[in-house]
Amino acid sequence: MNILLLGGGGREHAFAHKFAQDPGCSALFIAPGNAGTALCGTNIPLSVTDFEGIKEFVLRQPIQMVVVGPEEPLVRGIVDFFKNDPLLRDIPVIGPSAAGAQLEGSKAFAKKFMARHGIPTARYREVTTVAEGEAFLKTLAGPYVLKADGLAAGKGVLILDDRAEAVEALGTMLAGQFGEASRRVVIEEFLSGIEFSVFALTDGQDYRILPEAKDYKRVGEGDTGLNTGGMGAVSPVPFVTPELWEKVESRIIRPTVAGLAAEQIDYKGFVFFGLINVAGEPFVIEYNCRMGDPETEVVFPRLNNHLTELFHSVLDGTLGSVRIDTIPEIAAAVMLTAGGYPGDYRKGDILRPGAPVEGCLYLHAGTKTGGQGEILTNGGRVMALTSFGKTIAEAVSRSLEAAERVEFEGKYYRRDIGQDLQ
Repeated sequence: MNILLLGGGGREHAFAHKFAQDPGCSALFIAPGNAGTALCGTNIPLSVTDFEGIKEFVLRQPIQMVVVGPEEPLVRGIVDFFKNDPLLRDIPVIGPSAAGAQLEGSKAFAKKFMARHGIPTARYREVTTVAEGEAFLKTLAGPYVLKADGLAAGKGVLILDDRAEAVEALGTMLAGQFGEASRRVVIEEFLSGIEFSVFALTDGQDYRILPEAKDYKRVGEGDTGLNTGGMGAVSPVPFVTPELWEKVESRIIRPTVAGLAAEQIDYKGFVFFGLINVAGEPFVIEYNCRMGDPETEVVFPRLNNHLTELFHSVLDGTLGSVRIDTIPEIAAAVMLTAGGYPGDYRKGDILRPGAPVEGCLYLHAGTKTGGQGEILTNGGRVMALTSFGKTIAEAVSRSLEAAERVEFEGKYYRRDIGQDLQ
């Protein structure tokens, strides 16, 4: 099967690495890809939102399945684009329709969906004026959580301790700080607990749960500093007990999938559940309509199943008969970032991987291949280093050893990934 994978980050290299080992994938193309995905298939210089360009390539190649990595093409309706085009409608796309992608594309939509289906989440109010917001903020105790309603490249969430600062920040957001994404803001009650990520694959009726993970969003060690796209991840998560799992599935995953079906929302793909454990009770912080990054970099390496078999079962409605086969060892990823990230950072520096660490996966995130075949940095998050171990400490230590050997100007990484779980 000829497969087109859309995206170019660490998540997509994790996908591509799985496809490269999959007997069901005869040819893999990645648009636009990175220096790592080029080792697994053929990179195509196409934007993930260039639907017409994607159409032309899919028909010319020809492509028999499209797998969407990032959220933006899903929210913009690439699944609907294929279904509504007579030349494309028979080519399956793994991902939800634009209606389903609103679980991520609109925080207000997601909150209303959870309310309709009794799914536990923080108390909230969606507002379009400062006056509305200030009135609701007065009913809350700090810290105060402000979320841009739309996609804001992972930067649209603010957590502030002071109410006056929260009111001022709300005004800035509503005035267009994040463009159209923050013309509407969701204000949430702050939940105190420990976060974790759960992933389900659904065919619209049934679902299968993939390994859970915990990621680390703050740039600084000890979970300090600015939020990032993720500085590392661990899977499995030791505090996710069988009792907590049962609550997650019965109160959150099952009613989410059933709610999508009841509302006749076309959803064939991944659902990411960003959860928080509050004294043993799970609540939804956010939905994503795709796999997470950097969580995919620890979840997929633990997965024995071939992706093509899973995706065929999604498309033909037989997912309910599939068994997820997971490696029991612990996987840990350490993310290398460019100096200055998540602020202004350099691009175009030469990356030298150094002597490989046995058993470590070098999953490229923000890289490209230079004119002489060299690897160049091309993003804030540059490379995820994923290793296995019988303990979290063992897995992390291998990734840290690899992190020390990789060289590029301004390299930065957290050395405390997983320490809070040991």
